[in-house]
Amino acid sequence: MRTLSSLLRRDVITQSGTKLGRCYELRGELTPTALHVTGICVGHHGLLQRLGIPIHPKLTVIPWHMVSSIEGKRIIVRDTN
Repeated sequence: MRTLSSLLRRDVITQSGTKLGRCYELRGELTPTALHVTGICVGHHGLLQRLGIPIHPKLTVIPWHMVSSIEGKRIIVRDTN
């Protein structure tokens, strides 16, 4: 089992090796029985969001279903092509 905080500050890269930034914030949906992660906020704008600075239009949120694996200190996401 992973904790949500263990995902923070990990590098986010595509399956082809392109670095997208670091995961600084998570998005989720709270249901009556559980919290479901719906996305990860990547890059400096994600960090600003985490610090409580209003959402910047360039905020990059990667949908959770795009995450293919979590390996070591990296979160691997599917290529969009």
